Amino acid sequence: MDEGTGLLVKKAKNKDLFAFEELVRIHQNRVYALCLQLSGNRDDAQDLAQESFIRAYRALGSFRSEADFGTWLHRIAVNVCLNFRRKNGKRQVVSLDEPYRNAEGGAIRREVAAEGGNPLEALEEKEFRALVRAALGELSGEHREVLVLREIHGYSYEEIARLLGCSLGTVKSRINRARESMRRAMTVLARDAGEELPAGSRRR
Repeated sequence: MDEGTGLLVKKAKNKDLFAFEELVRIHQNRVYALCLQLSGNRDDAQDLAQESFIRAYRALGSFRSEADFGTWLHRIAVNVCLNFRRKNGKRQVVSLDEPYRNAEGGAIRREVAAEGGNPLEALEEKEFRALVRAALGELSGEHREVLVLREIHGYSYEEIARLLGCSLGTVKSRINRARESMRRAMTVLARDAGEELPAGSRRR
């Protein structure tokens, strides 16, 4: 954690609202992007991001100063979003005009949607991102959440297991099934869009 952030956190712990508002300003885009990726629509994402910051403020006393504040806040937001999905159980709608990228520029890797290589390597990057967003909208909630956590945000299998409260084997199984569902959805959507997949990608 850099010195400036550390000072803001220290002040916020002492109930300095201006310091906490500055922390919100610094991290709000990343938190909103995560909430959008996990909830699927803007209205829910805004509410979830706000709830994440409220919980963070209430939990500041438990934050260890040697830890990274952004990572700590990110985990709070993940838990808020996962709890929201469990309580609502509704099918999520992906916003197709939002980029599916994290604050560091990471995105779902092309090989996640590949069968025996990169079946969509001939597509333009913009078209690929649109297909990713649409395909994620076709997945079940539990498949979508593990792909977002693993492929976009880089959580380890062990970390995902802790976040979801399930076994490591369950996480690995869900991710494998999610990747296969993603590949199928990408293939169907690409063909519906009139895109020719590279010949080497078709099953033999």
